[in-house]
Amino acid sequence: MNNVFKTALLLTFLTLILLIFGQMIGGRSGVMFAFFLAAVMNLSAYWFSDKIVLAAYRAKPLEEDHAPELFAMVRDLAEQAQVPMPRLYYVRSATPNAFATGRDPEHAVIVVTDGIVKLLSAEEIRGVLAHELSHVIHRDTLIASVAATLAGAIGMIASMLRWIFIFGGTSRDREDSNPFFLLIMSIIMPIAAVVVQMAVSRSREFAADERAAHLCGNPLYLASALAKLDSEAGRIPLRQAEPSTAHLFIVNPLRKGVISRLFSTHPPTTERIRRLESMTEGNL
Repeated sequence: MNNVFKTALLLTFLTLILLIFGQMIGGRSGVMFAFFLAAVMNLSAYWFSDKIVLAAYRAKPLEEDHAPELFAMVRDLAEQAQVPMPRLYYVRSATPNAFATGRDPEHAVIVVTDGIVKLLSAEEIRGVLAHELSHVIHRDTLIASVAATLAGAIGMIASMLRWIFIFGGTSRDREDSNPFFLLIMSIIMPIAAVVVQMAVSRSREFAADERAAHLCGNPLYLASALAKLDSEAGRIPLRQAEPSTAHLFIVNPLRKGVISRLFSTHPPTTERIRRLESMTEGNL
């Protein structure tokens, strides 16, 4: 299934969950409330998500004098992709990782950690930078923000439904609504929303890997980088990492456990590497 169509379908499903929740709480007025809540949260994510993320990870602007090789790589990749050169930031952390943020290519930022620069070779770093630039080109950071925002709104409304159940409230437009049904839905739907959000993120990761292979000229650059990053991220998880922003990173920055693997926003690294290795030079 085409990734663009799949993403649109999943975002539509998230929107439908939100509207159903609104209907459960307040009928037509509840639907309007759900729309208003989603609109406000999405506008906030559109304008301020990059600033919030950079502040959360204490990212600092990277000067070209301090990392001329990185700047040269990003400039070359941006010229190949015919997009403006993103700003470069860094995070002081031994954990090797990277992410991109910004609502569009004109406001994009690529962030790297100290650890990734020390761990990877120049070719592997080029593959990572190509991957993050691919997210910028595909506007994946905006798509991920919308998905996360819709899932967050669904979680908020689910919490409201549980309070309604506790205090015995019901919708005037839905006097026949079953309170136990509302309680069950308030538990199931947020889980469904998180699963859909993960599906959106995973499909965008595969697309970014594929585009990066074309940009950097050799899919093995990124495949090798992913193998190293996945191994080190499991050994040294990023301390500042939060589940709400984990989808931004090239590999999952959270501590690996059974639950984190089950609800990971990233596809299995082994599958990503397998797909990259299958992209022969002839196919490129």
